[in-house]
Amino acid sequence: MTNRLTAPVSFKAHSAVPALPAGGVVALIAPAGPAELDLNLATQWMHARGYQLRVYPGVWQREGYLAGSDAERLRDLHEAFADDSIDAIFCLRGGYGSPRLLDGIDFELLRRHPKPFVGYSDITALHLAITRYAGFVTFHGPMVNADLLGNKQPPTETSLLRMLGGQQPPVLEHPAAWPLTTIAPGCASGRLLGGNLSMICAVMGTAFELDSEDIILFIEDVNEPLYRVDRLLTHLRLAGKLDRLRGVLVGDVAGVDVAALERLLTQELGGLGIPVLAGWRSGHCDPNLTLPMGAQVRLDADQQLLVLEQDVVVSA
Repeated sequence: MTNRLTAPVSFKAHSAVPALPAGGVVALIAPAGPAELDLNLATQWMHARGYQLRVYPGVWQREGYLAGSDAERLRDLHEAFADDSIDAIFCLRGGYGSPRLLDGIDFELLRRHPKPFVGYSDITALHLAITRYAGFVTFHGPMVNADLLGNKQPPTETSLLRMLGGQQPPVLEHPAAWPLTTIAPGCASGRLLGGNLSMICAVMGTAFELDSEDIILFIEDVNEPLYRVDRLLTHLRLAGKLDRLRGVLVGDVAGVDVAALERLLTQELGGLGIPVLAGWRSGHCDPNLTLPMGAQVRLDADQQLLVLEQDVVVSA
């Protein structure tokens, strides 16, 4: 795969992307693992919400634990961005394989055709790369198979469509049914970056690693026992990625005892002198709330608020 990086660019201000308009066309791609897709159900879901669906060929491919070859998955990613009739790009699922695409991405093409790009889990690798080298906001949010077609609770859909459509108020609403926990008090502003903790660590030491200076770090994970979460946080600390953070927002860490996790977070993050807020329902959870990666936000751990300080989408 050809490395398309011409210079190491780290964007300190990420631009908004065009909003998903009423009647817009949503591309469905599979840049990571495969999944069975009920095309009729997916089409009906989109039509019921006023959107059109265009499914890219790689969605129907399977190569072991990957949705098609690297070349097929990369081609779909490029074609979905390059096609100006496409208004947003949703991912089928996460799983495995997104990092295999990173050194083949044409970031100049992406910069010429910015649009909402949505996914989480393994898709974190693409969020990190796109925000770093293309310089626009992406969206850590629900995927089609497990989330949008998986009967997840209404805030999952509402959060996504409000965010992409430009109806999201500055204060991001968090459902009261899931209380947040202040690990460390304070209030700070910075770019919101991160995603799946395992994937953040997996690309450490590469040209696509997290640029952690002056950011609000967001982390979430699944199927990782507490000792492995400990190991991953220690990896971030030893790599210097915790040294210049402005704050930390912890999403869902599925499968880990909440009280034990909060003790670990207090040990690892509580002494950094920055606000740390835990329990945000984003990631491998239900509901799964959308977060804008690369956007300037304010994290208020005292009031338990996350506030947008920039537009993340702009209407035509």
